[in-house]
Amino acid sequence: MSYGCAAALQEAVFAALAGDAALAAEVGGAVHDAVPPGPAPDLYVALGPEEAEGRGDATGRGALHRFTVSVISGQPGFAGAKRAAAAVSDALDGADLTLSRGHLVALRLERVRARRTDGAALRRIDLRFAARIEDD
Repeated sequence: MSYGCAAALQEAVFAALAGDAALAAEVGGAVHDAVPPGPAPDLYVALGPEEAEGRGDATGRGALHRFTVSVISGQPGFAGAKRAAAAVSDALDGADLTLSRGHLVALRLERVRARRTDGAALRRIDLRFAARIEDD
């Protein structure tokens, strides 16, 4: 197994989301690597937790990274959050991202969970992706 490509994957995912025009139309520049400090924007995207497991073989090292991208909204209803989540899905599912270390074999959306949080004051949509990476 190799975890050596984790930072490269995070950088590529962030760049893909921050540079996506459809997502920008929904959240502006509110794509964050963590929950933003201070008062949160009314609608934003945050990179979330990650898990990795070995996928190496006799030909080389690799890993399957499962990571979450969250859309968080203080707007009433789920409509705005769902539009932003669709843009995240469109930007990443099947994307051919270039990594600064290793190479991406496949990137797929695995599941989505939409729910109310913070006493129903917030809407949160978590999109979990799986990225298969080979460490060159």
